[in-house]
Amino acid sequence: MEKDEKMVPLSEAEQAVNSLSRRLGMLHLAFARTLREALGEEQARELIRKAIWAYGTQVGQETRARVESQGLEPTPENFMYGSDLSPIGFKKATIQVGDEKASHATGCEIANVWVEAGEQTLGGLYCLVDPAKMQAYNPGYTMVHLKREPEGDDCCDIVVRKMEETEKYPF
Repeated sequence: MEKDEKMVPLSEAEQAVNSLSRRLGMLHLAFARTLREALGEEQARELIRKAIWAYGTQVGQETRARVESQGLEPTPENFMYGSDLSPIGFKKATIQVGDEKASHATGCEIANVWVEAGEQTLGGLYCLVDPAKMQAYNPGYTMVHLKREPEGDDCCDIVVRKMEETEKYPF
């Protein structure tokens, strides 16, 4: 350990990640509400989808670059080696759903903001980031939400599927 390096208690790090996640949820909701007020529901939703898709595409491209810089192929199994998300925050596990392995996450502070504001539908458009990032990372695959906290589920269950098995906006 470096002489000047400071240690932060895990509880403090978790609180910082949760606070930042809530801020992200609030930012998304503020932009979404502003667009809805200016343009109406349908136009706003379409612009939000486009913006989140562009954001997810950028995340996916950066993830792919990190994976490839390690000499790895951009396969779904290697996606985690390029992820820049903190391991602190979401409580995450891999579960079996039918014949698929799913990422099972609970405690989404981003979604909590939208639920508390009664804006699950508008806020939940942010979740398009997941299929967008996977499709940009590897165009042969996408992420499909089987369950989503913004829709009232107690968790988010997400599976990776081949593109021909689903649609472009898979939820």
